[in-house]
Amino acid sequence: MNLRLPVRPLRTTALVCGVALSLGLAGCGRANHPSSAENDGVYEQAGNVTYQLEVSRQLNQYSTEDSQYVKGVPAADSTLGPSALWYGVFLWAKNQTNSPQRTTDSFDIVDTVGHHYYPIPLNRSLNPFAWTAETLAPNAIEPAPSTIAANGATQGGLLLFKLNESVYSDRPLTLEIRSPTTNKVEATISLDL
Repeated sequence: MNLRLPVRPLRTTALVCGVALSLGLAGCGRANHPSSAENDGVYEQAGNVTYQLEVSRQLNQYSTEDSQYVKGVPAADSTLGPSALWYGVFLWAKNQTNSPQRTTDSFDIVDTVGHHYYPIPLNRSLNPFAWTAETLAPNAIEPAPSTIAANGATQGGLLLFKLNESVYSDRPLTLEIRSPTTNKVEATISLDL
């Protein structure tokens, strides 16, 4: 008796496997402008400096980790009202040019109804995570590799914001990175909340 098993054409099988593999690989890597809230790690060019969002999130001043991020807040800003929250944006920057470049200290967060929020100025001597504008040598980064901010859990310099809880209704939030000289918006990053 001669039994003949059905034979799948090799080309069809190879094509199906190839399509499945390419679809699986299409999800790898990161885009500069993600279409979702998966934005940590996004690189943005602002003037001559490249910025990267390490992480952004609401902070709990009573937790062990987050309590260190709210140190150095001026007395006038140190308390939260019943409808306010602390929000941390942790950034990294690199000068990828051949000449010294200044990072900015001009940032704001804007919600979908146009409210702007500005970072709370932090006392750097009390808060080693605080972002401060610096002049970076070619290929230098901020925060510097030997700092607490670079080696901490977030690996970025902190911009601390006091936001109104209404931002939960007015999402998404956008971080605006402004020029250190002209205050013009040079880049934007969508933020998690």
